[in-house]
Amino acid sequence: MKKTIEQTFAELDELMEKLEASGTTLEESFVYYKEGMKLIRECGEKIDKVEKQMIVLQGGDADGEA
Repeated sequence: MKKTIEQTFAELDELMEKLEASGTTLEESFVYYKEGMKLIRECGEKIDKVEKQMIVLQGGDADGEA
């Protein structure tokens, strides 16, 4: 099942808390960073898809011209 944008943002929040924790090692930080970057890309793709759908629904182009 695909995650919603909101679920992905919640995961990013959890990763940020782990990154900010004082006991997090450098190795753990790197793993969390990589996971976070993957989630950010996923969010970007989802947002792009929604934007394109909105443009189609509005009957215009990317500049908002109909």
